[in-house]
Amino acid sequence: MNRDDVLTTHTAEYYIDLEERYGAHNYHPLDVVIASGEGVWVTDVEGKRYLDCLSAYSAVNQGHAHPRIRQALIEQSARVTLTARAFRNDQLGPFYKELCEITGYQRALPMNSGAEAVETAIKIARKWGYTVKGVPEGMAEIIVCEGNFHGRTTTIISFSTEPQYREHFGPFTPGFKVIPFGDAAALERAITPHTVAFLVEPIQGENGVIVPPMGYLKAAAEICKRNNVLLIDDEIQTGLCRTGRWLVQHYEDVHADMVILGKALSGGFYPVSAVVADDPVMGVLKPGDHGSTFGGNPLGAAVARAALAVLRDENLAENAAKMGEYFQDQLAEINSPIVKEVRGRGLLIGVELKPEVGGARRYVEALRDVGILSKETHVNTIRFAPPLVIKKDEIDWALERIRPVLMQG
Repeated sequence: MNRDDVLTTHTAEYYIDLEERYGAHNYHPLDVVIASGEGVWVTDVEGKRYLDCLSAYSAVNQGHAHPRIRQALIEQSARVTLTARAFRNDQLGPFYKELCEITGYQRALPMNSGAEAVETAIKIARKWGYTVKGVPEGMAEIIVCEGNFHGRTTTIISFSTEPQYREHFGPFTPGFKVIPFGDAAALERAITPHTVAFLVEPIQGENGVIVPPMGYLKAAAEICKRNNVLLIDDEIQTGLCRTGRWLVQHYEDVHADMVILGKALSGGFYPVSAVVADDPVMGVLKPGDHGSTFGGNPLGAAVARAALAVLRDENLAENAAKMGEYFQDQLAEINSPIVKEVRGRGLLIGVELKPEVGGARRYVEALRDVGILSKETHVNTIRFAPPLVIKKDEIDWALERIRPVLMQG
């Protein structure tokens, strides 16, 4: 990357001021203004280079500006970008086929954002509950977990346990029951004849990279099957090779009734999400039940096909497993007085700091100052989740800078 290619005529302060003056204040970003990215590296408007250890919350698993995905975007944008679902296009069918073959499901339903895909899964589960299971109309109940993060729509925040996500946004959508995360027995106790689904993240990312006990997802699947309840696996952040497998559920040989995907499904080039399921579940939808003008558009489908091909052809699940184990082991060996725990799977790693340090934000800012971009999550945890193309020498480069920051008092 040519340093001169990314320099602009304005300072970072100029762009920060524009955001603060004209934008809604619904984010608290680090004050770094990124102008370009390539692979695991990004460069700001003043030419400073950083190693990205967030990957846009796992949306750029394939690395920034991957040339193969970019080429697919360019070529398709010159042909046709949007037809709406009133007509067919020559990219959607192949996208369906490739996504289903990779995930092992019979059907796919594409949307745009992850939250849209979660809403889609909720609608499918409810209709399945009424038309297949026989739950009385208006009585369908979905079980979710404490600490969940599935998006920010009105329905989704209705079952959040984070007070800020709910305050002043009611009235809320009914039909949800909250149980502890990682507790299969609690799931069994919570099920009633009106329960239609259990919606769960296999690893809670926004809640601090919380990894449940091994066997939890398998136990949940067995409980759901025994009680005629759908298991909905939200892998928007954890899926598509992030944790060292295509899906976290593959670690326990689980085949959830529905899987929700997004983020890395487009490699960061374009919003693409999807729900995948088999015929007995997806088959409840009829024309007119659900849709999206942009969902399944030819540009998004072409980009997603290239994004999936990169994950497969570059063996990024395998690299995530190998590099993730190394990165996590090295982080765990840092004998820091402020670190409470290092946990994760693959290249989704959380470093939880002791509560007495007063939060992770100042350490995230210190990491930024030495060229590492990360983000605090759930106040006390630093999340390290670099693009899956990262190499050992790049992790070593990062560790040389992370160690002294974590050794600060």
